[in-house]
Amino acid sequence: MGGNSTLLWLSTVPWLLLVAIAAPLLLAVWRSQTYPTRVLVGILLVPILCSLLVALWAPLLLVLAIVDGVILVIAAIDYITLPVASRGGRGTRTAESRKTSGVGEAEGEAGGSQSDEPSAPAGRLAAERKLPRTTSINAATPSELTLRNGTRRTFRGFVRDDLPEGIEAEPAVHPVLLPPLSKATYTARVTPTRRGVIDFQRVYLETFSALRLWKRQIVLPVASRLNVYPDMKQMAEYALLARTDRLSLIGVRRTRRIGQDSDFERLRDYTPDDNYRHIDWRSTARRHKLTVRQFQSDQSQRIMLLLDCGRMMTNERAGMSLLDHSLNAALMMAYVALSQGDSVGMLCFSDRVHAYLPPRGGRNQLNRLLQAGFDQFPRLVESRYDQAFLHLSNHCKRRTLVALMTSVIDEVNAGQVVDYLGNLVGRHLPLGLLIRDRQIFDAADHPSDDPTRLYRAAVAAEILCWRDQLIHDLRHRGSLVLDVFPEEMTAPLVNEYLRIKADHLL
Repeated sequence: MGGNSTLLWLSTVPWLLLVAIAAPLLLAVWRSQTYPTRVLVGILLVPILCSLLVALWAPLLLVLAIVDGVILVIAAIDYITLPVASRGGRGTRTAESRKTSGVGEAEGEAGGSQSDEPSAPAGRLAAERKLPRTTSINAATPSELTLRNGTRRTFRGFVRDDLPEGIEAEPAVHPVLLPPLSKATYTARVTPTRRGVIDFQRVYLETFSALRLWKRQIVLPVASRLNVYPDMKQMAEYALLARTDRLSLIGVRRTRRIGQDSDFERLRDYTPDDNYRHIDWRSTARRHKLTVRQFQSDQSQRIMLLLDCGRMMTNERAGMSLLDHSLNAALMMAYVALSQGDSVGMLCFSDRVHAYLPPRGGRNQLNRLLQAGFDQFPRLVESRYDQAFLHLSNHCKRRTLVALMTSVIDEVNAGQVVDYLGNLVGRHLPLGLLIRDRQIFDAADHPSDDPTRLYRAAVAAEILCWRDQLIHDLRHRGSLVLDVFPEEMTAPLVNEYLRIKADHLL
């Protein structure tokens, strides 16, 4: 009678058996990051259905107990096959670790791997990531992920690399079948969608048991750093068009110089745009080819690029912020100026000075400019023009072309721009590059009969009139001004620099 009463009591509460089976699963999840797969969850539906039938017919409790026991044994045996490994990983070395180990490498040097060859210690699972030190925004970059299995277990599942914000990978997930004491390398192409320093922290491995009833999440700490620079393709395009004398295709105009430099530099082949007075007839007769004398340009000019990183530069156009457009135009102007033999520096500021690079010449200066500006982003703070121009006056004594790149939308900031640029006149040559808001211009150029749009056009026209008065005030105080749209900044800025150089304004 006691056994029958116990059976009857268990038949009324069949969920106790399910709780007894689920308890080990919950304990495994809590202690070892192990989870049941969909296969095991589907198998567990069988005793759930049987428990519903037990409530209707008590003798089925014995069948339910047998089914639960079989499932428990199979799940326990399969759990034993789940690989367990001590975790280890190695990634790229940062600049600090290279200095500590005595390895001296240029931060801006491209190419090569940033990692040492890691060993696979016994009983451990190690990971290594190989990335180039630098890349450009929106440029597909090869990435290699190596897993080294130093254990006696086989790892089956999937591996996924860390994808910080601003990184896309193709493929993002790799299937893994890693036998004992072996290694495997998985390649992908990562594409950064933003510039700056991007830190990779981890590698995620999802491994399965033999019957795929269990899965375990393994996180391998693998630290790497990728420096993403602005797109440099425009510089290569400029160099190619300059060699073939086709700069007009990108909007750069040939500027006629006032006067003529007298320092002879070299002889070169005649081109249709050359002055026939510069033809060297003796060299032409000797080479049987028209040859002209090229004179050396004045190489003592200094340019200082001031980039506003405050709230005025947070607006976006064509998928990039105004600061991104300004940085691209500034780097292009620096490339042209350095190729002309001039010295270029940079100052980035918002509510404080973030980076300052004194004017220098030479090929390495462009790399320094990239290092100074690639990780600068617009901040939601008020720009302190007073601190920026005070820093400039303390560190830049010689006469310099000071190009301020900013956007003005209110009278407070506009008044500061006019005052500080106007105070530079005489000691330096100020150039204000004011970025237009295309939405305001479109609203003013396309009024309609709709009252709302008509009022909007009237307000936009009033803003543009205020802007024209601002530009007039700047020019009246002796400053040079460029008023351009963000996506059309590069060619006008380069043309203005070439005009200043041709007119010997410095």
